Amino acid sequence: MPKGKGKSAAAPQVFDLNGRDGLPDVGLAGFKAHNLIRMATMGLSVPQGFVLATDWCKSAQAGEELNAQLSSLLQAATRNLEQATGLGFGSARRPLLVSVRSGAPVSMPGMMETVLNVGLNDLSLTGLLRLTGDHRLAWDSYRRLIQDFAEIVAGVPASPFDAALDAALRRGGVELARQLDFRALRDLARSYLALYREHTGHDFPQDPFVQLAAATRAVFASWMSAKAVEYRRLNTLPDDLGTAVTIQRMVFGNAGGNSGAGVGFTRDPSTGEKRLYVDWLTQAQGEDIVSGRRRVSSDSEGPDWLMQRLAGVSESLEEAFLDAQEFEFTVENGELFMLQTRTAKRTALAALRMAVDQADAGLISAEEALRRLSSIDIEKITLRRIESPEPPLGLAVPAGTGVAQGPAAFSVAAAQAFAKRGTPAILVRNEIATDDIAGIAVVSGILTATGGRTSHAAVVARQMGKVCLVGCAALSVDERARQATLAGTVILEGDSLCIDGDAGTIYAGSPRISSEQPKALIARVEAWRAAGRSIA
Repeated sequence: MPKGKGKSAAAPQVFDLNGRDGLPDVGLAGFKAHNLIRMATMGLSVPQGFVLATDWCKSAQAGEELNAQLSSLLQAATRNLEQATGLGFGSARRPLLVSVRSGAPVSMPGMMETVLNVGLNDLSLTGLLRLTGDHRLAWDSYRRLIQDFAEIVAGVPASPFDAALDAALRRGGVELARQLDFRALRDLARSYLALYREHTGHDFPQDPFVQLAAATRAVFASWMSAKAVEYRRLNTLPDDLGTAVTIQRMVFGNAGGNSGAGVGFTRDPSTGEKRLYVDWLTQAQGEDIVSGRRRVSSDSEGPDWLMQRLAGVSESLEEAFLDAQEFEFTVENGELFMLQTRTAKRTALAALRMAVDQADAGLISAEEALRRLSSIDIEKITLRRIESPEPPLGLAVPAGTGVAQGPAAFSVAAAQAFAKRGTPAILVRNEIATDDIAGIAVVSGILTATGGRTSHAAVVARQMGKVCLVGCAALSVDERARQATLAGTVILEGDSLCIDGDAGTIYAGSPRISSEQPKALIARVEAWRAAGRSIA
């Protein structure tokens, strides 16, 4: 039947993540699920799940009515997942909770939505308590779901929930949500239920399948969100690719002291050096790191046992995918689970060093290295350094290499106004999110008070060649007043700033900057070209 509003076409496809049915086409399964299946067949621990193919998204865009078909399919696929896990969706004894995540055929970090802990309600909360005995885990997961559902599905602003969390932190005398005890989290979850009712006019849905269907539709809809559309425009990607939706059994990084979540790169995405590059948070779920809404630099890269495990995973991923990878993982009670891998976003300098190092190591051919560098003018790659600066105003975590300077801007609109006048600015924010993609595109650098170097926005900024410093504890930004305080120094909009992405330092004014090229790396590439190798 032809596509059209109110008409139904052939049933869109669904794939299992166990890999027993083979490897589906990436255009249908999306990169996330495609690579999850590859990791599962490699023997890495991947939570069980299934993926709704991109043709669901395309059908929805074409105006087809899929609600009944989607609900029926979700119930059937979830029953299969229950059998595979031995858990029950919405169960009062052994509840199955799931994550609902996007997965386009091309990498678009943070441009679409994720809903975690789906299936948790007043009934399954008691089941989670029975199953784990962990009151903190249960209430923390519930309050997370309520806020995610309110923001992503119901369109409620984050501000009332963030205000309630800030009040709970003040009452508890702590700085971070992961430091709250279960009583504070229980009270917070109950206040979130009241906020949900206040802002939507109805109660939070208790039917787990209603939650699942609504979250799935919201993730499909996020394909056409403003930030996703703008990202595709900036990267000349077509709008008709659509996104898949991956639904997996939840694994809990907030399940105790031997649990956590992290994001890693198999090589340094700023410099290209062959070393593990990991952000790790104990007692956390993955969105705590990638959202950029919380400071994550307080933990080390991870305990020794975890870094040793990740070193082995890193080698396996590069051997399988033949390129540097960015991967997300969760540790639940000491057990490592892989949640995603994709080709790592990187600076031009990192791309150059990676291509040379991987070719020299025999991982790829010189022809392949040249192909990967074909869109980069390597002669324009420049290393910039600050010469004899005054003492820095503050320190922050580097999320990209290089030096940037320009007037301070405290909003995307201000950054765009400076850019129109031919002056790229430094975007100074409490947090930076992928919603700010239009501002990220026009600035020379980014400075934030919160977030981590592997947050989605930092990853995108780094790939776009922007110097990015994150998690600056000495920075306080008043965006309404268009000013900030940095280590006691007041900075007004338009004041000159300079940020050093290599050292993680921030300076007032415009210090002298020197430049040099990575001549040895460029010479290796020129030698390949001179030897007569060409891009196939």
